[in-house]
Amino acid sequence: MSSVATEPALHAGNYRGRVARRLVVLAGLAGLLVLSVAIDVSLGPARYAISDVFRTILAPGAADLQMRVVIWDIRMPMALLAVTVGASLSLAGAQMQTILANPLASPFTLGLSAAASFGAALAMVLGVALFPAALWLMVPVNAFAMAMAAALLIFGLSTLRGVTVETIVLLGIALVFTFNAALALLQYFASEQALSAVVFWTMGSLTKATWGKVAVTAVILAICAPLFARRAWALTAIRLGETRAAAMGVPVKRLRLEALFLVSLLAAVPVSFVGTIGFIGIVGPHVARLLLGEDQRFFLPGAMLAGAAILSATSVLSKALLPGAVLPIGVITALVGVPFFMVLILTKGRKSW
Repeated sequence: MSSVATEPALHAGNYRGRVARRLVVLAGLAGLLVLSVAIDVSLGPARYAISDVFRTILAPGAADLQMRVVIWDIRMPMALLAVTVGASLSLAGAQMQTILANPLASPFTLGLSAAASFGAALAMVLGVALFPAALWLMVPVNAFAMAMAAALLIFGLSTLRGVTVETIVLLGIALVFTFNAALALLQYFASEQALSAVVFWTMGSLTKATWGKVAVTAVILAICAPLFARRAWALTAIRLGETRAAAMGVPVKRLRLEALFLVSLLAAVPVSFVGTIGFIGIVGPHVARLLLGEDQRFFLPGAMLAGAAILSATSVLSKALLPGAVLPIGVITALVGVPFFMVLILTKGRKSW
């Protein structure tokens, strides 16, 4: 009788232990992110001690004027844009992998990055503004418009009867090839100056970060993350399979459409500001899943923290690898992300799926 009575208490204790361990992991990811941002801000042509960086951030009025200007006006926007972009792309990739049940899914699987690159190239090569009222932001506006157009196309086609998850993924791959071919055609006819601008944009860069871009990406993230959090139970259930999730009362098709729209918004806005940055939307969610499991209550914030920390660390590498220069961050994510992702797949990736 006593063993029966203690069994629920044992399960409750195990559950509390798992929750405590996951909270410790989230705290660890947050600590790594803070440290990475501090190192990122400290690096540059003029290097500062991390202690001086923290003092300048916490008490800017007491800091040296030059240091305050360098840190707050130049380096902080870049460092924080890496955080918001990394969190957005990782969250988008995490939910794409959830709703499509595909471990290789990411915002780029749907062709959003390729569409954004084509939109930016239209402005750089041909001077075409999709929204003439925003000529002063022609490149990011064009990139956002084309990325959202691709997202809306997929969103619309996914509502048709008989369209499956596999069809959505294949449609995204088709869009990738289509926009890449169109981009190559534009590059063929581009002038030398325009070609250089297009190539640099497609490499991805944080060097043109501003507080306005940080604010926009942060607002989009602040809107989308709570919406996903409200659907945490349903998103966790859908990982058990569509049939079982539907039996639990989850509106699978509507949930997938809602998530697809939010994912498109999360991916399109950052890409329109910083260019093409790959692998964050794949590696970040895998790291979070391996550390925290499938429970969306912990997986969702874990994916955002992992993606933000990875892109922030990549920003550090882009400054540290070649002193005096800032390498394109998209190139670094590819060089670091490809082998890291291969290790994940070959070692632990299969167990988590």
